[in-house]
Amino acid sequence: MPPAALSLDILTSRSLAPLRHGFFTRRGGASSGIFAGLNCGQGSSDLSEAVAVNRARAAEALGLSPEALVGVHQVHSADVALIERPLAAPVRADAMVTKVPGLGLGILTADCQPVLFADAAAGVIGAAHAGWKGALGGVLEAVVDTMEAQGALRERITAVIGPTISQRAYEVGPEFLDTFLAEDEGAERFFAGGQGDRMQFDLVGFSLARLRAAGIGSAEWTGHCTYSDPARFYSYRRSVHLSEADYGRLISIIRL
Repeated sequence: MPPAALSLDILTSRSLAPLRHGFFTRRGGASSGIFAGLNCGQGSSDLSEAVAVNRARAAEALGLSPEALVGVHQVHSADVALIERPLAAPVRADAMVTKVPGLGLGILTADCQPVLFADAAAGVIGAAHAGWKGALGGVLEAVVDTMEAQGALRERITAVIGPTISQRAYEVGPEFLDTFLAEDEGAERFFAGGQGDRMQFDLVGFSLARLRAAGIGSAEWTGHCTYSDPARFYSYRRSVHLSEADYGRLISIIRL
């Protein structure tokens, strides 16, 4: 293990083995203040030098050069970028697929879901940023379709959802439910009653159901809630509740 990785806190899943991957927490980085830790968000107001160091540490932990760590300009879409080489500039998309050895796919999140995909036998991997808009819009199914087009077998694909906001921390209003019901009449089962007209939305449960309906081999969640554990995770919603000026971004990476 590279020396820089020794101070990092990296979550992994046996389901994605033997492929190298990691859902990185905020521990072990060079950022300070409200960003303290491994903030990998180039779009944050953190010092760009600190973010570059953090991204290099995460890349090194998986045996990648900083240049081989590929990301996209995330816009809450269902768009998937097919990655065949390091990008000169990020493209607008919320997911990536590659079958090129030596490349790492990196997704940034701070309550939204980082989802890592793999068909190790076919040598095809994917990564998605799936907030409620992306999940409802079909970004997860789009990754599966793109992986299949690159030679993966749908029934052999594994998907793992990393640290994300849990249902107990995700309060929404009635208009949010209406948006889901307009697209999926069965979505009501992912909402639990809250105070007054408020509800708690199960983003993970909704996404796992979509993944399983897509016919992949397995789908699971690591079980970590970003909102509830400030020592390990950044959270956009928590930063709003605390009236903080900005928030850090976690990185999740998978590589061939």
